[in-house]
Amino acid sequence: MIRFLVKGLLRDRSRLLFPIIIVTIGVLLTVFLHAWIGSLMSDIIRSSAAFSTGHVRILTKAYAENEDQIPNDLALLDVSEQLQRLQRAFPEMNWACRIRFGGLLDIADESGETQAQGPTFGMAVDLLADNRAAEMGRLNIATAVVRGHLPTRSGEILISDEFASRLGIEPGDQATFLGSTMHGSMTMGNFTIAGTLRFGVPPMDKAALIMDVADAQMLLDMHDAAGEILGYFPHAIYDHSRAAAIAAAFNEPYSHSQDEFDPVMLTLKQQNGLGDYIDMAEGFAGILVTVFIIAMSIVLWNAGLLGGLRRYGEIGVRLAIGEYKGHIYRSMIAESMVIGLVGSIIGTAVGSALVYYIQVHGIDFSSMFENSGLMMNMQVRTRVTAQTFYLGFIPGLFATVLGTMLAGIGIYRRKTAQLFKEFEG
Repeated sequence: MIRFLVKGLLRDRSRLLFPIIIVTIGVLLTVFLHAWIGSLMSDIIRSSAAFSTGHVRILTKAYAENEDQIPNDLALLDVSEQLQRLQRAFPEMNWACRIRFGGLLDIADESGETQAQGPTFGMAVDLLADNRAAEMGRLNIATAVVRGHLPTRSGEILISDEFASRLGIEPGDQATFLGSTMHGSMTMGNFTIAGTLRFGVPPMDKAALIMDVADAQMLLDMHDAAGEILGYFPHAIYDHSRAAAIAAAFNEPYSHSQDEFDPVMLTLKQQNGLGDYIDMAEGFAGILVTVFIIAMSIVLWNAGLLGGLRRYGEIGVRLAIGEYKGHIYRSMIAESMVIGLVGSIIGTAVGSALVYYIQVHGIDFSSMFENSGLMMNMQVRTRVTAQTFYLGFIPGLFATVLGTMLAGIGIYRRKTAQLFKEFEG
């Protein structure tokens, strides 16, 4: 009987080709849409964590209340000692000091007169210290270099490629930074442009300046001080329940203190409105994917239903030669399972290949978000996950079978004579 069903499907293209194409398209769209929505959400979280919030973030209570002003006069002190305590208390995490600052970058001509000048947003990270590899990988600094090279010694900085083009400078040129120290006095320092960067994150690509933490501490008169300490989980995967537990344990000794210079630890979801965004994005993504799966299920259900109704003439023939209604019903379900399985496998394979292609090559949306303030990589890349390989089977297999089952109920509701009459017509 199985050979009979397979031969029937192969010989009747209307029963095989069109249903499989419908199932394949539906499964492909389901797989791709799920991967696309998931990548958009995770990219914003990952970029925000890497550039600004960390998975957890330590700063003084006063700095936390005024962080939009980047108040380095309220920075953390004795950070080397604090880092040692954090490594002992939470050894599973990687900790890094950061300093944020603003100022002017001045480019002089051969006579020493100002040739070009522009405001810049500076971020000091470990470019030369032992934590260099972790910070480089986290911020993708090595892969973001467009021209020049990474800093190899003190006094070398990196600036965004767009900023360098506006100022008309090249790697190897000298630049002077003008700003204010931790104590409010004016400071200036001469640096060499080691290279230029393009992160693909609009706020960073406009006027970013990256220097080593030790250089920034000397420039800003912040000896053994830092604006913040960021903590990261292994493999860059954010675990909110674990982050909340770590923050609670860290904050507990300072919970009753009124000293504004006491440190406070914030989780990623407690910063920049990311908590509301993550909750909303997860809910929206779940609703959107669910609605799409239901919609595709209805389409495939109707395809199975129409296929079953169209075959009432065939059913009349099979009843006429003595086949039982139950056997006909089960054979139709078996056929739909074969069609749904084949279509789901093809759709999942094609959808996974498309997702993997975009994962490797990406799609650049930077031209659409030139003035965006989103801390998000504009080179969007989807990701192949475990769900990629099974999610499409929900509408592809089950909806197809369900449609055939509902259509097949008509076999039992109609009298044999009526089916014979349809056959004769």
